[in-house]
Amino acid sequence: MRLNTSGDSRPSVIYMCYDGILEPLGESQVVAYLEILSVAYDIHLISFEKPDDVTRQDQMERMAARLQHVSITWHARRYHKRPKILSTLWDMGAAMLLAARLTLRHDARLLHARSVLCAAMLYPAKMIGRARFIVDIRGFWADERVDGGLIRAGGPVYRVLKVLEKAMLRRADHVVTLTRASVPFLRDDPGLGQTKAPITVIPTCADLDLFAPSAGEAPARPLTIGYVGQIGTWYMLDEMLALFAAISSLRPDAQLLIVNKNQQDVIRAALARTSIPAQSVEIVASSRQAMPAQIQRMDAGMALIRPFFSKIASAPTKLAEYLGCGVPVIGNAGCGDMVRIIEEDGVGVAMADTGPEAIEAAARALLERLQDPALPGRCVNSARQHFALDEGAARYRAIYDALTEDAA
Repeated sequence: MRLNTSGDSRPSVIYMCYDGILEPLGESQVVAYLEILSVAYDIHLISFEKPDDVTRQDQMERMAARLQHVSITWHARRYHKRPKILSTLWDMGAAMLLAARLTLRHDARLLHARSVLCAAMLYPAKMIGRARFIVDIRGFWADERVDGGLIRAGGPVYRVLKVLEKAMLRRADHVVTLTRASVPFLRDDPGLGQTKAPITVIPTCADLDLFAPSAGEAPARPLTIGYVGQIGTWYMLDEMLALFAAISSLRPDAQLLIVNKNQQDVIRAALARTSIPAQSVEIVASSRQAMPAQIQRMDAGMALIRPFFSKIASAPTKLAEYLGCGVPVIGNAGCGDMVRIIEEDGVGVAMADTGPEAIEAAARALLERLQDPALPGRCVNSARQHFALDEGAARYRAIYDALTEDAA
């Protein structure tokens, strides 16, 4: 992508994310914020795009045009997965050189790393320039690798990653985390570096103009329990199917709506292991723009996540999207602030665990809560209180402004 050499007076920012912005999460959790921040800052965005996404030329062109419209300079790197470890080292080395070159050429004032790995790639640029350093975590990074089964706890790779994680958090000028629950660990846990930097909580926000209740009266339909997103390491598919089965035993007319693009065969295989009748299930793919319409068909949305230590610092995007559409949530303890929000705001069912008894109790509690006509309104208000995109961008803007003033 072409560098911006127009003499822009806005302070320059190098923003790096290891996720592709051509993916839905990158679009909603990176691009949406940067479009707002670009009013005041000259942003150079470095992203790592998956090969399948890069081959879709129309998609690449649309995103490039969107970013160019707000004067964001996009440096799209190709993500490499194989050979294992060597491919990551290749990505890191090339990105380090690019970030250093951009920092010097544009006299960058801020380096914003969306993950500890990106922080490591931006750190050489911090050493050679005058930019301040933001480390923006989406979970406890090294422990996520263990919890996801990628590395062994206590093994040599884990020890190296922990050293890197601690070093980046200690050297940050500001730390951003998704959850209030993670802050005490960042401050007090020696394994996470005990950072002295200011910490700001900015959860995974949503565009609440897009994710909003349907206009007008909802059409008559069966009770619909839904799930949106990927199925994999973190989300508990079998437990969510068990929860729907418990609901349908109380409400035989209940329908299950699963919105998923790439893992429908996995979902069907899991359904085949249950007694849930095929006619009670609908599995669909959806674009991001059409996603609100799918969520609006739901009476409740599920978000059961494996309660690993690393998930204390994570926040599911679907929580904001469900609530924004006025849809209550069934969530479980162990994932960031989700249970606290559900309980304090009265916007669904919070499960202490996902055992059989808890699942049966949650099914009964949900059907009782759905009788409350004020429930959808509380969901929307909760989304506006916690997950408004404009508020999230304003918090980032405050961090940017404070750091650039300090560096002046």
